[in-house]
Order: sequence, then structure tokens, then C-alpha cells
Amino acid sequence: MTAPIDDDFPEPMPQDQARVDTIARAIHTILGALGEDTEREGLQKTPQRVAKALLFLTQGLKKPLDEVIGNALFASNNDELVVVRNIEFYSLCEHHMLPIIGHVDIGYIPNGRVIGLSKLARIVDLYARRLQIQENMTQQIAETVQQSTGALGVAVQVRAAHMCMAMRGVEKVNSETITSMMLGSFRTHAQTRNEFLQLIGQGRK
Repeated sequence: MTAPIDDDFPEPMPQDQARVDTIARAIHTILGALGEDTEREGLQKTPQRVAKALLFLTQGLKKPLDEVIGNALFASNNDELVVVRNIEFYSLCEHHMLPIIGHVDIGYIPNGRVIGLSKLARIVDLYARRLQIQENMTQQIAETVQQSTGALGVAVQVRAAHMCMAMRGVEKVNSETITSMMLGSFRTHAQTRNEFLQLIGQGRK
């Protein structure tokens, strides 16, 4: 007896149903081209599931920045380093549509206002949830934090495993890719940059 399959992806909005149907038809074609029996029990609903999953995993393409940040910018006279580290993310590489799984560390020096801490995680998701390459995502996160807050400096480091390296090609399962972007005072002041790197490195092996 086949166990039921949970489908936790949200139902698409009515305006997205046409996209779901288009993607599902394409997935049905792909399954057939792979040599699968698209009518067998385990695959009958797979095209719709994959379509909903792909829309969820690429929802960052359709979401405006204003919706992500909202009114979560607050006046502050704090001018000391703020760091949020180990923000987990999941993305899809734009070359093979295989998963990228990792963590983002963000630091910034406020300049009259601060951003709600959860909004930094939402900014990460905004750019992770689309077809991506890690280098571009790192830059996009840093520049968005800079533009949104007017910070004196922004630092972003991304550490990720790429399934296109682990599951195919060179098949290096334990490899990790690290990218960083330093803006403002993090680029011009080694002491500020080093403080950020020390803070995000605490407790890591």
C-alpha cells in the first residue's frame, strides 16, 4: 500500500493557476521523456506538485521589495555594528535547477535608522527564492540592505553547498562555496571588516 504524500506547498493564487497548469503540462512531458509511466499511482499528481513547488521556490521573482520591508525601518542613534548570522536559505541554481543550500551572515553600521531584524531574513529569501547563482545573490542582498537602510557600511557573507557539484559533475559532496560583499566602511576600514568576520566566525569549527 502506498503511503499518502503530504503536499505542504500553499495553493496558488487564482491568477497563478494558469502558470501552474502550464508548468504541470511541461513536467508531464518531461516525465514521459525520461521513460516514466506517467499514469502510475506515484506520479499521477506529480506534475501539479512540482508546479506548485517551483512557483513557491521562485516566488522572489514576483515579490516587490516594499512588500518585504514594509514599515520596519526605525529611527535610531545607534552607530555600532549590527550582525545577524546563520540565516538559512534554499535556492535553485540557474544552470541546472538543482538546490543550493546554505547560510547568510549580514552586518551593517546604522546611519540614523535600523531595520527590523526579521526583515534581513526576508531580504535573503527575496533573492534566494528565484533561479540564482550565489555570487549574484550575495551582491543583491548587500546592495538591498545598503539602499534600504542608508547604512554607513554593509557586509554579507554566504556559505552554501551546491547540489550541481554534489549530485553530478565532479560529485564533491562536502564542498562549500563562500562569497562575500563589503560595502562602505566594511570595504574601506580593515578594523570594521575584521570585527564582522570575527563575530560571524565565533563558535564555528
